[in-house]
Amino acid sequence: MKKQMLSCLVLASLCVLASCGSSPSAPTAEVPTRPPTAPTASATSQIHPIGSMTEFSIPTSGSYPGNITAGPDGNLWFTENGNHKIGRISPTGTFTEFSIPTSQGSPVDITAGPDGNLWFTESSNRIGRISPTGTFTTFPIPTSGSGPGDITAGPDGNLWFTEFLGNKIGRISPTGTFTEFPIPTSHSEPSGLTTGPDGNLWFVEVSLSHKIGRISPTGTFTEFPIPAFLSYLAGITAGPDGNLWFTEYSSNKIGRISPTGAFTEFPIPTSGSEPSAITAGPDGNLWFTESYGNKIGRLNPTGT
Repeated sequence: MKKQMLSCLVLASLCVLASCGSSPSAPTAEVPTRPPTAPTASATSQIHPIGSMTEFSIPTSGSYPGNITAGPDGNLWFTENGNHKIGRISPTGTFTEFSIPTSQGSPVDITAGPDGNLWFTESSNRIGRISPTGTFTTFPIPTSGSGPGDITAGPDGNLWFTEFLGNKIGRISPTGTFTEFPIPTSHSEPSGLTTGPDGNLWFVEVSLSHKIGRISPTGTFTEFPIPAFLSYLAGITAGPDGNLWFTEYSSNKIGRISPTGAFTEFPIPTSGSEPSAITAGPDGNLWFTESYGNKIGRLNPTGT
């Protein structure tokens, strides 16, 4: 659940900050060598279009798998927050695990980059890069204790990420050059970064500001207050209709915002469902999780 991930992110970032201090200014590169260890089992799952499911047990137990993305090599790549590794699984279920070289470098989110590598955020205040063959490079974020969270490939050929504690949106080039953009609203707690159909990056502000944020590739911000009072936000995605769609977990709604800022909100039939993650499906609908409703929801772009 998004709220649990953000809580873990905050705690991990504060612990790392307290124990390690500020990060060094130069990137470090290393090929992982630490062997897998541990005592309980974790798994990733695959579900076929017809509905049959297969689960694959991760070799390292207690791995606490988090986010997953399709890689440029035809495999799936995922974060192992519990043991500081990046995992790779083939479509047939063959695992390879790579230990992150940074001490206490728990990975948070992961995405495929425009350079053919996988990029991820680390709770140790770094952005990590791993090649399809397992070579790591890590880049310290200029702002210490920034709390990096979500990461996505932008429309400009760079990687963009949220700084949950630093109250910034960060940008890193494939060669490791950082630019950070402070969000106009203080303590906004940015999350759920996604590229919009308008060529901008969109995110939700999960704090009391209750806003949807937009940042252009050149760093210009626009913020849109949510119509619903006290509408705490969780996830956001680009829809098939040219709009952005987001979850309102406290007001139990799915929201839609146009690229120009026009809002429409759709109440979820199950009361108290607390919608969290949302994504566009291959069928042209929006799909979302209901954390407390214990359901998966589907909504077409017309709102039914």
